[in-house]
Amino acid sequence: MSASQIDPQTAPLPAQMLAVVTTGNGGYDKLEIRHVDTPKPGAGEVVLQVLAAGVNNTEINTRLGWYSASVTDGTDAAQSAQQQAAQHKADGGWNAATPFPLIQGTDCCGRVVRLGKDAPEGLLGKRVIVRACMRPHGFSAPDNVWMASDFDGAFAQYVKVPADEVFPVECDWSDAELATIPCAYGTAETMLHRTSLGPGERVLIAGASGGVGSAAVQLAKRRGAHVTAIVGAGKAQMAREIGANAIIERGADVVKALGERAIDVVIDNVGGAGFPAMLKVLRQAGRYASSGAIAGPIVALDLRDMYLKDITLFGSTAWDEPVFAALVGYIERGEIRPLLARSYPLTDIVAAQQEFLKKSHFGNFVLIPPGLPSP
Repeated sequence: MSASQIDPQTAPLPAQMLAVVTTGNGGYDKLEIRHVDTPKPGAGEVVLQVLAAGVNNTEINTRLGWYSASVTDGTDAAQSAQQQAAQHKADGGWNAATPFPLIQGTDCCGRVVRLGKDAPEGLLGKRVIVRACMRPHGFSAPDNVWMASDFDGAFAQYVKVPADEVFPVECDWSDAELATIPCAYGTAETMLHRTSLGPGERVLIAGASGGVGSAAVQLAKRRGAHVTAIVGAGKAQMAREIGANAIIERGADVVKALGERAIDVVIDNVGGAGFPAMLKVLRQAGRYASSGAIAGPIVALDLRDMYLKDITLFGSTAWDEPVFAALVGYIERGEIRPLLARSYPLTDIVAAQQEFLKKSHFGNFVLIPPGLPSP
């Protein structure tokens, strides 16, 4: 154990911790590095020392208020607009209003250092990842809450979460590598689970070099599917290394490259102007799933492409019950690999998000809280 890591058995927690506090909708000026009170666990909760926290579109979109119905552009255009003039959006979060001020950070690898009443004693000292999507009324109900969108997350030295949402992982991955998993892989695996992607099926994955897209490539290949990945120039080799059987360069004519009715399942977190082609290439009774729209949320939908081919459309935000435990199993059995693009100190969050938005990386970025060794 590093001298900078807390001994969960004996060492007292500091009264305050360093955190990145998002103060409202707007630009990078809304990210404030502050000392705040260290959380204390309530009944059924645990406190984790954050070892590493992943960077996602989610945090940026929430800060921008991009989820508001008033926003019709892709995330790049929204980012530029909000840097010019901050504007609070009452419906800008995943569940209506975001509870600012808020500590963001959806992805967390941490160590359990405190137990609340009724939390399992066996968790103390365990290295865990957090299931950030939580179903407060059980998996038979559709409502969900998210760490870092509905309550404080992992862009801090400590975070408090329900004990039944932490999953110990036994593997030789670094803390930073584990922090690449929760949001990207949980989201990707849920889409594959809902579409029932099976061995030998043909799947098209748009945005395949991003966090969710690259996770979907690996997870689809693990299921025995034939994977076609849409990636930017210069990223084809990496996509092939993680399992893509075929590559389409971003901006190419997808229908021309594949032909109509060539694909069983589409996994699309891009949306925008490319959406109509996604339905054209689906076969009869094909399935389409989306959990994002970085190129734009407003798309052209020809209903005839949907109903004449009996296509099923899946919206995907809440994670299904089998997903997270399955991911832990994949990690521990060596069936997937981490895609850590780069790590930054927590205090360099602005630089990390700026680089993230360039979309020149492959995989995930991770923030390391102060006082912990670099991976």
